[in-house]
Amino acid sequence: MILKHFRKLIISILSGFLIFVAPAAEAAESLAGKIGDKRFAPNLSLDPKEACYKAYLGYIAAGGHSAYATTFYSRVVDLYIICGAKLNAPTQKAAEEIALRNCQYGLRKWKVKTASGGCAIAASK
Repeated sequence: MILKHFRKLIISILSGFLIFVAPAAEAAESLAGKIGDKRFAPNLSLDPKEACYKAYLGYIAAGGHSAYATTFYSRVVDLYIICGAKLNAPTQKAAEEIALRNCQYGLRKWKVKTASGGCAIAASK
């Protein structure tokens, strides 16, 4: 007899818990396929073999917090684009910091000076 009442109590508690947890699970949707906060349009070549093009497609496909940083492109002066990305970071801010650092590392590694002055976050989510 006691077990029968105890079972009803447990079921009612679990159903109440489920009511409160369901909206939180819905809020944690995947970010895959979304562009996120686009600050400026990155200048991408349409060559699928190019590293920055692949990095941008990877950024869009990522399901977690991600960021894509690139140099501004001046057609008259700059003949190249340097980029950096961070996929599936714990937070959007952390993804932005690491993507920007990756882009700046590319500028130092290849000893490149750009007319635009450096890297900036093009998009983040």
